Amino acid sequence: MKIKIGILTLSDRASEGIYDDKSGASIKELMQEWISNEKEYFYEVIPDDFELIKDRLIKFCDEYKCDLVVTTGGTGPALRDVTPEATEIVCDKMMPGFGEAMRLESLKYVPTALLSRQTAGIRGSSFIINLPGNPKAIRECLEPVFPAIPYCIDLIGGGYITTDESKMKVFRPKHAIKNV
Repeated sequence: MKIKIGILTLSDRASEGIYDDKSGASIKELMQEWISNEKEYFYEVIPDDFELIKDRLIKFCDEYKCDLVVTTGGTGPALRDVTPEATEIVCDKMMPGFGEAMRLESLKYVPTALLSRQTAGIRGSSFIINLPGNPKAIRECLEPVFPAIPYCIDLIGGGYITTDESKMKVFRPKHAIKNV
């Protein structure tokens, strides 16, 4: 089964071409490493603009029908950091445990993890998760929570994600495991 993955980088400077988007590339590398399904990617780099972020999240979920939408950037306390607010407004349900777990994991590395406001939520059959803009922090945050994401996507009617279990083992209750 082909899985559709949206990667949305929020950065004023990267969207202007001042520097390359290393965060979006880091997310794609992890998806390539962990997910064994055939994948179709939708990728954009846009400025930290609330209406634009909302528009792209809706487009990735409703038009492109992404199973998983991963954002990077815009999760801090700065005035232009509005990714969590845009995510919350487009979601049908919020999944606050993901943000809590990511912050807890990040605290092992930096005390400023408490400044991050990343979250996760559901829009239709799409799962949206916000990650920090730092490429190193992307793996640190996503690795401990990713095992729960495929089953969440199962529960909301998204595609059935399989992984290379030598690199990323996901959790599904025994009754929920399909023979794919």
